[in-house]
Amino acid sequence: MEQCWRWYGPDDPVTLDHVRQAAATGIVSALHNIYDGRAWPLADILERKRIIEAAGLTWSVVESIPVHNSIKIGSAERQRYAGFYKDTIRALAKAGISTICYNFMPVVDWTRTDLMYQLPTTGYALRFDAIDFAAYDLFVLKRPNAEASYSPARIAEAQARLKALSDEQIDTIERNLIAGLPATERKYNRDTMREALADYDAIGPAELRANLAWFLKEIIPVAEEVGARMCIHPDDPPFSLFGLPRVVSTAEDARFILETVDSPANGLTFCTGSYGVRADNDLVAMIEEFAPKIHFAHLRNVTREDDGSFFEAEHLEGSTDMAAVILGLMKEEVRRRKEGRRDWRIPMRPDHGHLLADDIGKTRINPGYSLIGRLKGLAELRGIMRAVERFGLA
Repeated sequence: MEQCWRWYGPDDPVTLDHVRQAAATGIVSALHNIYDGRAWPLADILERKRIIEAAGLTWSVVESIPVHNSIKIGSAERQRYAGFYKDTIRALAKAGISTICYNFMPVVDWTRTDLMYQLPTTGYALRFDAIDFAAYDLFVLKRPNAEASYSPARIAEAQARLKALSDEQIDTIERNLIAGLPATERKYNRDTMREALADYDAIGPAELRANLAWFLKEIIPVAEEVGARMCIHPDDPPFSLFGLPRVVSTAEDARFILETVDSPANGLTFCTGSYGVRADNDLVAMIEEFAPKIHFAHLRNVTREDDGSFFEAEHLEGSTDMAAVILGLMKEEVRRRKEGRRDWRIPMRPDHGHLLADDIGKTRINPGYSLIGRLKGLAELRGIMRAVERFGLA
């Protein structure tokens, strides 16, 4: 597998020299200054590529081109913004970049309640506390009709939790949930968050799925024309938040996406952390079913908790058998090579590393994207890959 690294551009505190020291060879990046749906200028793409290549690395995957809200809600503006999206795909192809990861999550991107969850190791992880989230949604944001999203027992738990939280803790949860994380298109306060949610009042899973199908039918033919591979990222977490539908969460969802436009250009980003939050997702079985259409992999692990909460685990621990996942992906690479596919090698990256050692306390850090935790994760994943190769298991 191609060992890659998420890099947030020239302002990322983790530098390209650090990436080389981690022995990754591919960069996963985007033009993070353009999140309003405009087309990415070819000149800007080429400049970013030049910077990456000057460091001795390759821009292997684009992650991600934001999908404008008009497309997700199916408004009259969607054709215009889909046109911008197509222009970006074409510009990336001209620059020689063909693997494009994107997502279709409405309003909020990946979501955590706690960015500094202390582990028994004394390192820190990202965590989603389901009860903290419900307490915020119900009693702080006071989303209209929020009670319909929760059982009476969960509402009682959330009410009790709210009483136990200090004002400072509530502010931290709010900041984590709606004030913006890496890769988010929009940032909110309580009023603007409620306004954004109102855009989806008439949109349930069926409507959002239909809008995703429309989008796929628009962009995949363009990707085919220019030799690009689109790979949709699953919802994170893979269940409804703030009463919003999420339609890239299960094997059934992946099946629908791939069948809607049956094309080599229409594929998946296989994120083991996102899919792994759901116990009903059999990740190894999903790899076996969808392997030919897996264009990119995020390898991270989560530990699921009984109440619906989860936290980012060690890469080789947690609720997912990471060794079995890697073996399945590497078997697919062998199959592709025998088939003669030019894209036989699957790019991967370690994701959401722990905050460790002297990264702790740094003021400039992207949550989940510190250096040492991801370096440790990549080393562990690399060890599994090397063992698979050494003993001819794939």
